[in-house]
Amino acid sequence: MSAAPPLPPHTLSVAPMMDWTDRHCRVFHRTLTRRTLLYTEMVTTGAILHGDRERHLGFDGAEHPVALQLGGSDPVALAECARIAQDYGYDEVNLNCGCPSDRVQNGSFGACLMGTPDVVARAVEAMRGATSLPVTVKHRIGIDDLDSYDHLTNFVGTVAGAGCDTFIVHARKAWLSGLSPKENREIPPLRYELVQQLKTDFPHLTIVLNGGVLTLEDAQAHLAWADGAMVGRAAYQNPYILAAADRDVFGSAGFGSGSLPPTRREAIEAFLPYVAAQVEQGQPLNRSMRHTLGLFAGQAGARHWKRTLSEKGHLPGAGLEVVREAMAGVPDSVLDARPEAQPEAQALAPA
Repeated sequence: MSAAPPLPPHTLSVAPMMDWTDRHCRVFHRTLTRRTLLYTEMVTTGAILHGDRERHLGFDGAEHPVALQLGGSDPVALAECARIAQDYGYDEVNLNCGCPSDRVQNGSFGACLMGTPDVVARAVEAMRGATSLPVTVKHRIGIDDLDSYDHLTNFVGTVAGAGCDTFIVHARKAWLSGLSPKENREIPPLRYELVQQLKTDFPHLTIVLNGGVLTLEDAQAHLAWADGAMVGRAAYQNPYILAAADRDVFGSAGFGSGSLPPTRREAIEAFLPYVAAQVEQGQPLNRSMRHTLGLFAGQAGARHWKRTLSEKGHLPGAGLEVVREAMAGVPDSVLDARPEAQPEAQALAPA
């Protein structure tokens, strides 16, 4: 019997998060998982076309598979940015139709685009005409009073008609006024049943669930019906949950000692050459290391790790000796522990 094909990257992904999922964060996450799909922060079309392009788009080759999330609504600008994304070597281009902040509303993009599915369809069509990369859309289940299931299916159906076949659905509606972006991630209730119904009604589309996925076990539960699960803040605040992803979600060997999931020590050691190169280029130590502050969440030594990096990582001349000092306060039993095997998860992995 031949082996099943490998699971696609969308099976598990880390959400685009402003001020968090920058290139340093993504390189760090790659020390924990090779298979999980990583996303950039949302980058506006204006920043790419008129700003410091390398700062916004440059990334390390170790980050693959990596997707660029775009913010914008003008089809011409989005098409040009999609073409540039391909030139830079990204693996996917994603259009943000879910962010509810005032800034994106003032620019007529983000979540407010859910009110204009025809605009999104034209943008997707233009982007697909400019690149051979997959063009995907991340959106909410609704906005304000446009929150019926009929509206959701009309949005997905209209955009799918323009050639988009992958939808990443945050299972909360968004209020465009009255709630902050943080409140919009927490207050509107999660409605997984709507996303599940969407998959039933559009079986030919790739439907990825986002929202409230806090652990790999959560992701695996949703993968019983969804094509993928996207982890958000949990992957940043407790990044070690990603260490078992290749084994437990994708069913492939890890890359720590003996092809096991990496220990925290192995992840740090794998990240340090990148950190050293950044420091050598004049970047402060905390620019890279701030993304590791949650590595020991809930473990002995976590406070020492965070305090040492936070108090010393920003100081002029701080280098890897600060990281070594932070590690010295963490017990070896924590540094060298590996995620426990989850045999029940293997049913989701290829044979």
